[in-house]
Amino acid sequence: MNIGILYIATGRYITFWEDFFKSAEKYFITSSTKYYFVFTDTQTPVLGEDTGRVTRIHQEKLGWPYDTLMRFDIFLKAEKELEQMDYIFFFNANMKFIETVDTSFLPIDKNLLGVKHPGFYMKKRHSFTYDTNPSSLACMKPDEGEYYFMGGLNGGKARHYLQLIHTLAERVKKDIDNNVIALWHDESHLNRYLFDHREDVLVHPEGYGVPEGDRRIPNAKIIIQDKNHYRFGGHKWLRGLSDTKITKTEWQIENFKIRSKNIVKQIISFFRRK
Repeated sequence: MNIGILYIATGRYITFWEDFFKSAEKYFITSSTKYYFVFTDTQTPVLGEDTGRVTRIHQEKLGWPYDTLMRFDIFLKAEKELEQMDYIFFFNANMKFIETVDTSFLPIDKNLLGVKHPGFYMKKRHSFTYDTNPSSLACMKPDEGEYYFMGGLNGGKARHYLQLIHTLAERVKKDIDNNVIALWHDESHLNRYLFDHREDVLVHPEGYGVPEGDRRIPNAKIIIQDKNHYRFGGHKWLRGLSDTKITKTEWQIENFKIRSKNIVKQIISFFRRK
């Protein structure tokens, strides 16, 4: 079984590649043959190229929000190679496997796969941030939608996922031609598509995309590493907004502020329910 893995790492996001590659090799469906397609502007070989299963494909940094909005169009650069796969999956750059993910992950009886967004863990439909702009092809009506899927992990059987890629690449272009950008970019378009094909989607729980340090969500198998962590330089450094990496002390102060705000929100939410 051949599995194609799509991975975008333009600019300094290539920093995450080693963690992702090593963890995927160790934990992700080890009975399969995995082929990695790394879309990056780095000029130097990346870890794993010597295996013959890692292909580095040149991709310039497009800037925000196009680095994420145009990802479906970017994937088409590898279409011929992807046609040879049995399954194709896209993973965000800062994801890391921490537990074994076996063949039960695969949409064997379905054709597509989506993962519930961890930001909406235990939340109701009314809180989901679907695009509601009728001018966008990603628009969701008030009575539509059962799950809110994260944009950072999705996939399916090759033929069906390639159809998703083609369709969403075209929809994004049409939106842009009409001077429209979906609320959450590629994620908004993905949610529209998966809802339209809901009978054919294997829905995975939030444990396949748990933010680093989030202890609310059980059975974490894949974590989303903290972009603002000092070990990665911090979010501003990663996005090229600063040439100075965040220090450990700065990260600790910022992390304390965030946790304090979250605690206050939880307390307020608790008393509102009383």
